[in-house]
Amino acid sequence: MKLHELSPPSKSRKVSRRLGRGVGTGSGKTAGRGTKGYNSRSGGGVRPGYEGGQMPIHRRLPKRGFANIFRKKIAVINIRDLLTLKSGSLVDEAALLKAGLIKGKKDGIKLLGQGEIGVALNVKLNHVSTKAREKIEAAGGSVEVV
Repeated sequence: MKLHELSPPSKSRKVSRRLGRGVGTGSGKTAGRGTKGYNSRSGGGVRPGYEGGQMPIHRRLPKRGFANIFRKKIAVINIRDLLTLKSGSLVDEAALLKAGLIKGKKDGIKLLGQGEIGVALNVKLNHVSTKAREKIEAAGGSVEVV
């Protein structure tokens, strides 16, 4: 098979109807919109969710819960995730992003104490649990809460 022999599967490329191109085309004059009425006009048509005056489903269904718009997005990592980092290196938001341990911008990062660590690291994060602090300092590292 060569590049010039490639073609899309049959009926996968649908050609759109050309509306309003004369009465001989079968879709001329009113262009398939019928005559008169709100839907025949440009800009006509009902808004999304409108059900012809019937109570819309988004109002019929019960509402539950609460969405806090002020919620902070805190990234959580454990000590066991820091094993890939070199001894004596600085652990901050930039280093964690570069290492691929967190993704995107967050409102803060919390270090938890799950796992063991054998290398001394300098940690500068927003939140550090007491267990994580103890383990890092026991390994010869330092912890600073920014």
